[in-house]
Amino acid sequence: MAAEKATVGGKYLEYKGKPLVREGDTICYGDMTDKYILVLEIMSYKDTNGVQVPDDIFIQVINPKNSSDIKNQGSKKGLYDAMGIGLVWLERALM
Repeated sequence: MAAEKATVGGKYLEYKGKPLVREGDTICYGDMTDKYILVLEIMSYKDTNGVQVPDDIFIQVINPKNSSDIKNQGSKKGLYDAMGIGLVWLERALM
């Protein structure tokens, strides 16, 4: 018997009108029909008051149809900073 994956209300979570999906240490943001999407890869965690929070994040803006087509890539400390710069890169790539 295969386990079903849960979604919120039958849909993916959305941020600013685009799907936001996390599986394991990979977070994908964007519409797969767009030319580029944002991929955040959590490389390490740190302990903050007994809670594991993402620390080193690898950021890529890639073509969802061809993952070797990388528009931008880099790394940041912390998920907040990584998402911030990644959103700017993605917005510029989609112009």
